[in-house]
Amino acid sequence: MTLLISSIFPVVIFLYMIYQKDHEKEPISLLIKCLLGGCLSVLLSLAMSIPLGTLGGVFQGNFMSSFHQSFLEAAIPEEIAKFVILYFIVWKSKELNHSYDGIVYSVFVSLGFALIENILYVLEGGITVAIARAILAVPGHGLFGVMMGYYFSLARFHEGGKRRELLIKSLLVPILFHGAYDFLLFYMGTSSENILLVIFLLILFAGLIILLWRKGFAKIKHHLELDGRLLEK
Repeated sequence: MTLLISSIFPVVIFLYMIYQKDHEKEPISLLIKCLLGGCLSVLLSLAMSIPLGTLGGVFQGNFMSSFHQSFLEAAIPEEIAKFVILYFIVWKSKELNHSYDGIVYSVFVSLGFALIENILYVLEGGITVAIARAILAVPGHGLFGVMMGYYFSLARFHEGGKRRELLIKSLLVPILFHGAYDFLLFYMGTSSENILLVIFLLILFAGLIILLWRKGFAKIKHHLELDGRLLEK
């Protein structure tokens, strides 16, 4: 029970952080639908990552195999799965009526995915894994969701030809951040004998985490300010 609680708790905390910032709270029923949709997106992701995993033999060496694992087996199928769920649940919803709403719904989908992933990893790896994932993996998925939701809202409220470009960014930006995040971790894991390389990768990873948090907060602030100006009118 302790492991189960420790795997769920960080997800709840991040969701609350995002939810409580909203000027006009979203319907709980739709938020639950997004969360459950995110949970189900694990299956959609697996349907893509399993066949992509069979390409592993093509990617030889530590660098390329790490690239294959991080992008083709993780970032690309996972973010596509989240995006598909977000799009079909939220895109035409009348509740998506403010810029920040896209971030809220996207994070709920993203952390629905993270919830299932976290439970599986923590129950297998124990409390040490729970702590590590609470600090890194869960906020990581949440911030990937912020990136997706930011551009998703821009696309939803944009009239004209740029809408498709913004939707592509909504998918591409989290894929790039997610893939880079996983790549640095996987490559570190395969380069343990090269201490200097590991230190370099660790510095890059720390820089990526800082960048991810800074960009995430900036995008949250931007959409909240947009909504605040609209509510003042």
